[in-house]
Amino acid sequence: MRTKTDRMSLFAMPMGSGAHCAGWRHPLAGDSRLHSIGHYRAIAQIAERGKFDAMFLADAQGFRPIAGRDAYACVDAIRMDPVTVLSAVAMATSHLGLIATLSTSYNEPYSAARRLATLDHISEGRAGWNVVTSTTENEAHNFGREGHYGHGERYARAAEFVDVAKQLWDSWDDDAILADQDGGRYFDPAKVHGIAHQGTHFSVAGPLTMGRPPQGHPVIVQAGSSDAGLDLAAQTAEAVFTSHPALESAQAFYTDLKERVAATGRARSSLKILTAIQPVIADTAEEAEAITRELEALIPADLAIALLQMQLGGMDLSGFDPDGPLPPVPANNASQGSQKRIIDHAARENLSILQIARHIAAGRTSKTASGTPQQVADMLTDWFAASAADGFVIAAPVLPDMLARFVDGVVPILQARGLFRTEYEGTTLRDHLGLTRPASRHAGHPERHVEPEIWAEISR
Repeated sequence: MRTKTDRMSLFAMPMGSGAHCAGWRHPLAGDSRLHSIGHYRAIAQIAERGKFDAMFLADAQGFRPIAGRDAYACVDAIRMDPVTVLSAVAMATSHLGLIATLSTSYNEPYSAARRLATLDHISEGRAGWNVVTSTTENEAHNFGREGHYGHGERYARAAEFVDVAKQLWDSWDDDAILADQDGGRYFDPAKVHGIAHQGTHFSVAGPLTMGRPPQGHPVIVQAGSSDAGLDLAAQTAEAVFTSHPALESAQAFYTDLKERVAATGRARSSLKILTAIQPVIADTAEEAEAITRELEALIPADLAIALLQMQLGGMDLSGFDPDGPLPPVPANNASQGSQKRIIDHAARENLSILQIARHIAAGRTSKTASGTPQQVADMLTDWFAASAADGFVIAAPVLPDMLARFVDGVVPILQARGLFRTEYEGTTLRDHLGLTRPASRHAGHPERHVEPEIWAEISR
C-alpha cells in the first residue's frame, strides 16, 4: 500500500537515438551519430535537469543480425562500451546515477568488478550495474564458444559472478587506506583481503586493485523476467527494469517479485521495480497521436517482422501470412520473459503477425504513453498508485526531444503532486533510491576470512 510520502524513481534509457526503432528518422530527432560522446552527455544533462535517479545504458557484445532488405534502417546495431561512455558522462554531470550493462556470460568477475568500482570512484558514488546473462548467439561466437550457454547454466553462472564481484568490492575495508605521509604507510595490509574463491564457474584470488567503492557496492540492477531471472533478482538485485504493455501484467509482475524478495528474508523495499514507458508528448492528444502515426509509418514492414523474429529467438516467420495470427513459438534459448510478454500481448489483443511486429518495433514490450504532459503524468500516477511499479524507465522514442518534453512537461506535474523530488537530497545513486550502503563482510569479523597463499606471502 502506498503512503503519502512515497516517491517514484525515474531512469532515462537512451537506446540509440530513440527507443522507437524509427525515431532517428523523425524530423524531431537530433544528431543520430551514435559514436559521439556529446550525444550521451546531452541526454544525461537533460535527465539530471529533471532530477532523474539515473541514466541506464543497455548493451550487447554481439552484432544483432537482422534479416530483410530494410535491415539497414535499424540503428540498434550501434553499441559502444557502456562503462567507457558513462565514465565520460560522469565528467559532465554531478548527481545522475550511471548504470552500465555488463554480461555475466561474456566477462570475468575480476575485470567487471574492477571496471565498475572504477566507475563508482570516478563518479563519487553514482555507479550501477545492470546484470545480464546475454541472449544472442553472436556474443557466444565472439568469445570462443560455438553456442550460447543454456538458460539454467547462464543464471547459475550469473549468481556466482555477482557473489564474486561483491567479495572483490569488499576486499578492501572502508578504512584500509591511510594515506599517512609522515608515517610512510599508504594502506593497512591487515585490512586488504584476498578472496580465494574456488567455485563451479570461477576461480579468483583477489584482492581488487583499489579501495572499496564509495557506495560499498555499485547498485545491482537486473532485467531478467524468467523464473530463474526473477529468483536471481530476488536474491541479489536492488532495482529491476521490466516492461509491460498493460497495467494488469505490470501489477502481477510487481506482486510476484516482491513476494519472492520477502521469501529470501529481504525487506520488500530493498528492491525497486521500474517499468519501461515510451512517452510521446505534445501540446494536444491529437498532435501526440499524429507523431505516433508518423513514427509507425517510418517502420518498414520487413524490418518490423525481422525484429519480431529476433525477439522470438530467430523463429522464421516467412512462411506465415503477415496478416494472420502469430503461430506457436518453439522452445529456444532466447529471453523467455520477453517472448512470453509478446505472445501474451498478441493473444490478448488478437493481433496479426504484422501488427505485433510493428508494436515490438515501435516500443519493444514497453508501454507507450501518448498524450499531453498532464495525460502522461496521470498514467504514471495511476500505475504508481496501483502498485504496478516503484518508478519508471523513460525510453524516449525520439532523442533528445521527447526526453526534454518529459522533463519540462511531465516532471513538474509529478513534483507538484509530491510524487517526485524537486531537488537531489544526496549525492550517490543509493541516496537517490533510498538504498542502504552495504557493510563490508570483513567489518569486525576478520576470523570469517581466509587469505589465499599468495596474498599471505605479500602481506608478510
